[in-house]
Amino acid sequence: MGFVWWRLFVAAVVVILFFHGFSSAERAPNFTFMHSATTAPDISYYDYIIVGGGTAGCPLAASLSQNYSVLLLERGGSPYGNPNITNLSTFGSALSDLSPASPSQRFISEDGVINARARVLGGGSCLNAGFYTRAPPDYIREAAWDGRLVNESYQWVEHLVAFRPPIQAWQSAVRNGLMEAGVMPYNGFTYDHIYGTKVGGTIFDLEGHRHTAADLLEYANPTGLTVLLHAAVHKILFRTKGKSRPLAHGVTFRDSSGTKHRAYLKNGSKNEIIISSGALGSPQLLMLSGVGPAEQLKAHNITVVVDQPMVGQGMSDNPMNAIFVPSPIPVEVSLIQVVGITHFGSYIEAASGENFAGGSTTKDFGMFSPKIGQLSTVPPKQRTPEALAEAVRYMDSLEDAAFKGGFILEKVMGPISTGHMELRTRNPNDNPAVTFNYFKEPQDLERCVQGIETIEKIIESKAFSKFRYEGMSIAALLNATASSPVNLLPKHANASRSLDQFCKDTVMTIWHYHGGCQVGRVVDHDYKVLGVDALRVIDGSTFNYSPGTNPQATVMMLGRYMGKTILDERLASDVSN
Repeated sequence: MGFVWWRLFVAAVVVILFFHGFSSAERAPNFTFMHSATTAPDISYYDYIIVGGGTAGCPLAASLSQNYSVLLLERGGSPYGNPNITNLSTFGSALSDLSPASPSQRFISEDGVINARARVLGGGSCLNAGFYTRAPPDYIREAAWDGRLVNESYQWVEHLVAFRPPIQAWQSAVRNGLMEAGVMPYNGFTYDHIYGTKVGGTIFDLEGHRHTAADLLEYANPTGLTVLLHAAVHKILFRTKGKSRPLAHGVTFRDSSGTKHRAYLKNGSKNEIIISSGALGSPQLLMLSGVGPAEQLKAHNITVVVDQPMVGQGMSDNPMNAIFVPSPIPVEVSLIQVVGITHFGSYIEAASGENFAGGSTTKDFGMFSPKIGQLSTVPPKQRTPEALAEAVRYMDSLEDAAFKGGFILEKVMGPISTGHMELRTRNPNDNPAVTFNYFKEPQDLERCVQGIETIEKIIESKAFSKFRYEGMSIAALLNATASSPVNLLPKHANASRSLDQFCKDTVMTIWHYHGGCQVGRVVDHDYKVLGVDALRVIDGSTFNYSPGTNPQATVMMLGRYMGKTILDERLASDVSN
């Protein structure tokens, strides 16, 4: 009998170890609450309706489902089972997929910089370079968030999706080069935002598998949550008759077959609709629903519910500029792991090695590839489809040695420069027109120049010497021709003397755009939309500037924070009554 029990014990251990070796990003969790929108009834009722299953929407839905019935509507599909999302080695593949079924939807700002918005459960956390780091304490104070709940909410997120990255040779050289360049002190590994050089977290586990905000739905109460995929919300429905202020009470959405559905709030004064559709999607949906600048709405024959001229204003995207450093020795494949947080307002990060696009053997420059729109060989207004195609053909013709190396980038803090968004059509699946006004404010340009100068110091440092060709000057890197080793940056006769022009001509995105529904302008400090009832916006569109070096940790935290806040407020109200 003892032998039988021993065999059962060994078998159980083997099963546990087998499944422990697979991340939730590799296998679809048993989300019994996740369905195609085609299965939805024509009309349904919930306590909370959340529009957007992205970086904020997933933790928000998981939290509210503990006590209430929640409908989470996501216009995209599931991230599970898609290797282009799951694997670090195929980073960029989803961003380069331009098909209607892609988890990424490309858009080009009026500035000419090519960008992307998420179209998948888990949002931008399914597409990004994975860096995980918290907002600085002063950001939390300015947002008037409760510090204790902020820390608890970050920890709630980190328990499932954050990891310590393995630092190898290239990232180590960047780290040590940052310190030689004076970005001190060295703060080791930490999620916290601290001046100096540090190793941050990542949402890629040790096997290189991505974890996303969708994984946070593991916290959900499965009996309290319904997730509908491929559900495109067209409009928020308002009651105005007999109301002192418009009252949000439902939404209309269409499934993948085009069939129209309606979902309404159950009777109850505290039930709400919450928009978490991102910095483009949230202001766009408000406008499509009649909340926005009256003149613009009338131009599209949209009935004005509330004339709110600040919807779509305050749009910003952190400008990013990078230098490719060809290496005489092989480098590891790495995304963002090390960061230098400077006092002058620029963040220094790095990525290295070749990636493989679309599972093919086509070599790629990962997060700096023209295949995903990151074209810096010509100024923004010249980044036409023809220029992109030519850059891709050129890249495919290069020898293997051209891909040996990595990029060191700088990202401008904030930024101070802002723009705006306008509707193009009444179709929520179409991209609106957005202008970010990169470097409109001189201080942003000064920060870029100082960031590039810091990158120069890193490249010239002793710590980085083995990854630098002997005798290759900074001017040569900035003006390198298309020979091998190669630098895919524009040639400027005066680039070494005019870094401000270099910044303007080589600007790219790091996908951290925000604004459009900012606190104090469109929503109050409880994220309730001004001028209407039972409607909130909770996502990065409410930010006045991007939190920390990379915002995803704070967006996930905000979803949990506000979910917990709403639950606590309702509990306190029920007790007092």
